[in-house]
Amino acid sequence: MQIVQIFTAMVLAAFAGYIGAWYFGAIEGNFALLLFLATVVTGCYWLAERFYFLPRRRHAAQAIADAAAQRRAELDRMGIAQVDLDVQEAQGRILMQPWWLDWTAGLFPVIAIVFFLRSFLFEPFKIPSGSMIPTLWIGDLILVNKFTYGVRLPVLQTKITDGTPPARGDVMVFRYPPQPNLDYIKRVVGLPGDEVAYLNKRLTINGTPVATQAVPDFFDESTLRYAKQFEEKLGEQPHRLLINPDVPAFVQGASDFSYRENCLYSVEGVVCKVPKGHYFLMGDNRDNSLDSRYWGFVPEANIVGKAFFVWMNFGNLKRIGSFH
Repeated sequence: MQIVQIFTAMVLAAFAGYIGAWYFGAIEGNFALLLFLATVVTGCYWLAERFYFLPRRRHAAQAIADAAAQRRAELDRMGIAQVDLDVQEAQGRILMQPWWLDWTAGLFPVIAIVFFLRSFLFEPFKIPSGSMIPTLWIGDLILVNKFTYGVRLPVLQTKITDGTPPARGDVMVFRYPPQPNLDYIKRVVGLPGDEVAYLNKRLTINGTPVATQAVPDFFDESTLRYAKQFEEKLGEQPHRLLINPDVPAFVQGASDFSYRENCLYSVEGVVCKVPKGHYFLMGDNRDNSLDSRYWGFVPEANIVGKAFFVWMNFGNLKRIGSFH
């Protein structure tokens, strides 16, 4: 038993070391992998507790009860009526789960539920930048639907159900193509096969200009400034976007991404032909968004899910609710 305790302490120390190194920036952590390993490890301890350790403790507790009953019977034959035997206390100490099982098998149900919900149903994210203002603000805590576009196996990211293909106008979370360990959030603008043109800050898809109309200016609480706001309709639901007329339309600093030959850059902006199995995404804060104009197309394999709900913003509770 001592060996098992030492081994468990080493396992817990390894998890703590990984989390600490990730927190202090020594390594690039992978939360999906960490959660998967935690589920497997605690699950193994849970099975061992259920089918080995707990039955052994119960057997030992029953042995104490049997021995106490036998002793009382012998004392009764000897005419001794009052005996101070606290059998229940001794049984309670034996049946009590040791610390190393509390921190493994005891946590398995909670970890397993979190793993299932996060991997197959909904995953929480925090908005770190203003690229999606006015739809999403810095500090918004959002929920992402993990099954709308098809269920994927955690860690491996292998798609096991088809789901519904992404539609224009969807707000999508995806793994950033230049650095897949990072999650980005943008709006789907171009589908596979589309020709997307963003010239002089006007969006055109397959030769048809996207309907856009001016609405009252947006007041950005983070900068205490007003910005030009417009309403655009890419899909079934309209959404708001910001455009700064003082920023040049030219896309400066585009990287050398895959299928860059599908894009034509000019002083007016960019025109791209979206390749098969890829998507073109842009931020709603059009002049303050590092998106497909700069780093290219999002492969279907990089899709995480569809964002749909702000469940908390500690700086502004009015932000809670659904969005388009």
